[in-house]
Amino acid sequence: MTIRYLIEKEFLQIRRNPFLPKLIVVFPIVMMCVIPWVMNQEVKNIRVDVVDNDRSTHSRQLMQSIDASSYFIMNGQKASYQAALSDIERSKADITLVIPQDYGRNIELAAAGEPTAAKGSGVLIAANAVNGTKGSIGSAYLAQMVSRQALPPSASLQQGDGSASILTLYNPHQNYKVFMIPALFAILMMLMCGFLPALNIVGEKEAGTIEQINVTPVKKWAFILSKLIPYWLIALFVLTVCLLLSWAIYGITCQGSLWLIYLLAMLLALFFSSFGLIVSNYSDTMQQAIFVMWFFVVMLMLLSGLFTPTRSMPDLAYLTTYVNPMHYFIDAIRTVFVRGGTLQNILHQVLALAGIGMFMAAWAVRSYKKNS
Repeated sequence: MTIRYLIEKEFLQIRRNPFLPKLIVVFPIVMMCVIPWVMNQEVKNIRVDVVDNDRSTHSRQLMQSIDASSYFIMNGQKASYQAALSDIERSKADITLVIPQDYGRNIELAAAGEPTAAKGSGVLIAANAVNGTKGSIGSAYLAQMVSRQALPPSASLQQGDGSASILTLYNPHQNYKVFMIPALFAILMMLMCGFLPALNIVGEKEAGTIEQINVTPVKKWAFILSKLIPYWLIALFVLTVCLLLSWAIYGITCQGSLWLIYLLAMLLALFFSSFGLIVSNYSDTMQQAIFVMWFFVVMLMLLSGLFTPTRSMPDLAYLTTYVNPMHYFIDAIRTVFVRGGTLQNILHQVLALAGIGMFMAAWAVRSYKKNS
């Protein structure tokens, strides 16, 4: 019965707080309505300067294809490569495309069966790679467009070149929102079950009210559970709201079982709530707790595969994924949400999350010091 009254006390504190109820309502709405549009790795609106030294039908067709593409903005034609490069140096353009002389003639010869003619139809693509993602992906987009223009399908068939058929599984339209929405649930658990309980306990330390609990016969486990259970329930409620918003706004639904989504969410909530308690047990002020939490949370996020594939990391950085619960959660929830995986498909991640969560929970209970 004691824990029941402690939980009621926590809910009363949350309700009387002028900020928390607003955060609980506004946070999932903003996260689902704004972040999937912002956190997008697709590169668009690439400004292209063209230097046309051929002025043939083929070169004009290439420029028209660039102008019609949704990925590029035709910035205009320049008289020379130096003039186009000047635009890049002044950040007025992102890529310069130089079309050589006899570009159209060489394409026609290649289509007629002259294999050596295609060598003279190459173009120069010069990209501003200060923004590495924009420079590399934009250059790749433009190179594919030039290749299609320079070597039409009829020429490929005449030369006997094989063609590749691409079959995209699980996300056929390559919608980046399908990739990002499941990962946003990790941020939700991090805030609701990590930051809020930690700041709540440190706030009571600063106010001195936690000393009144410490001198009572309340057990450590009862006090800790009373602090965590309200935020677990709130996190599950907000997770449900996010799932509904994903369906209502984007038409994206979970392809697997929903109970697996909630199981993974609770395991990650166990880790973050335990981690937040550990930070609060060793912190004396709210400012100190915020800095320590933010220091570790940023590393967990960046090394988890939330934004970029973990296999792209250096070997030393990749080793950290073996002890990073965010990595296991994101990998598992994308498997269930996007691919429709079963418990057997994510059993390894579930066991890893459970093990890390239980270890952190034991540390949190042991590090909490009670006076009586």
